[in-house]
Amino acid sequence: MKDKFNPWEVEGDVNYSKLIEKFGVTPMKELGGIFKKEFLFRRRIIFAHRDIQRILEAVQKKNNFVMMTGLMPTGRFHIGHMILARQFVFWQNLGAKIYIAVADIEAYNARGQSLEESRRIALESYIPGYFALGLKPKNCEIYFQSDRSSDGKKAGVYYKLQNLFARHATFNEFKAVYGAIEPGKIVSALLQAADMLHPQLPEFEGIVPVVIPVGLDQDPHLRLARDISQRIKNPKFLQLSSTYHYFLPGLKGGKMSASDPTSFIDPMENETSVKNKIKKYAFSGGQATLEEHRKKGGNPDIDVCYQYLKMLLEEDDKKLQQIYENYKSGKMTTGELKNYTIKKLNSFLKDFQKKRKLAEKQIDKFFS
Repeated sequence: MKDKFNPWEVEGDVNYSKLIEKFGVTPMKELGGIFKKEFLFRRRIIFAHRDIQRILEAVQKKNNFVMMTGLMPTGRFHIGHMILARQFVFWQNLGAKIYIAVADIEAYNARGQSLEESRRIALESYIPGYFALGLKPKNCEIYFQSDRSSDGKKAGVYYKLQNLFARHATFNEFKAVYGAIEPGKIVSALLQAADMLHPQLPEFEGIVPVVIPVGLDQDPHLRLARDISQRIKNPKFLQLSSTYHYFLPGLKGGKMSASDPTSFIDPMENETSVKNKIKKYAFSGGQATLEEHRKKGGNPDIDVCYQYLKMLLEEDDKKLQQIYENYKSGKMTTGELKNYTIKKLNSFLKDFQKKRKLAEKQIDKFFS
C-alpha cells in the first residue's frame, strides 16, 4: 500500500523526521517555566512548531491570545483525541480564549457525511469529552462551520472571509499543497483558513496572536492560511503560530483508525473490554519468548503500552523512566507492562466516565 499523509487520509508509516524537513516546521526546543510542568512539552510529545515565540511572549507579558483548532466529527471520540484535548486545557489555563471549529462542512465535502450526523457526533461524543477532560465553558467558543453564530454580523464577516480568501490562492498552489484536489476540498480549505484567521477580526478578538495545535497531517491547511494571511491587505492579520504533536499510536501500531474498533480504546468502554483489547491487540516491543526477553530485553520505543504511558497515562517522570529501563533490560516482561497499562488506563477512564456524565448536562446550556 502506498503511504498517504494529508488532512483527509493517513496511511502507512509516519516518518516524522522526513515530514519535519518536507513541511519546513521547526523542531521544538526545551521550554522552561510553566511549559515544563506540562509533560506534552517536557517529553517533546509536542515536537515541532511554527512561530511559537509570539505565543511565548504573550504568555510572559499576560497579553490576550487565542488558541484555535478544529475537530473532524467522523467516528467516535477516542483516547487518541485526548492528546489534543489536553492542550485545550493547558492553553486555557494560561489565559487563552479557546476557539474550536466543528468541521461539519469539511466532513460533508471531503467525506460525504451529512451535517445532521456531524452535529450528533460532535454533541454526543467529542464535546462532552473535552469538558470531562477539564475544558471550561467560560472563555471558550465551540461552533459549527455550517452555523458560525446567531449574531448576524459575526456570521457575516466569517463567511465573507472565505470568499475574500479565494482571490488570494491559486489552483496550482492548491495542487502543490494538497495534491489531488476537487472543488469541495478547495471550499473546505478556504473555510479552514477563515476558521484560523477570523478570531483576529474586530468583531471577535481583534488582532491578537493565535496558536493552532494540530497533528502534522493538518499542516497543509496551516501553510495555505499562513500564505493567504500575508497576501491579503484588508483585513490585516498577525502571522499564525502552530504546534505539532505525535499521534497516539493505534493498538496495533500506526495511526488510530476510528473505523477499526480494534485499533483504539473508546473512553466509555468498560474495564473488561479495555483489558481484553490491550491483552489481544496492543503491539509489543518484547521478544518472542520469555527466555529471549530476559536475555535481550524489549524495545519500549515501539511498544504501544509504553507509548500510552508516556503520552497519556503516567504523570511521574521517574516512574516512567524506571519502566523504560526495566523493560529495555528484560527485567519487566511484556505481560507485566500490559497489566500495569491496563490498571492505569482503567483508573484514568473510570474518572473520565464519571466526569463525562456531569459534562453531558452542560452541553445544552453551553450552546444556548
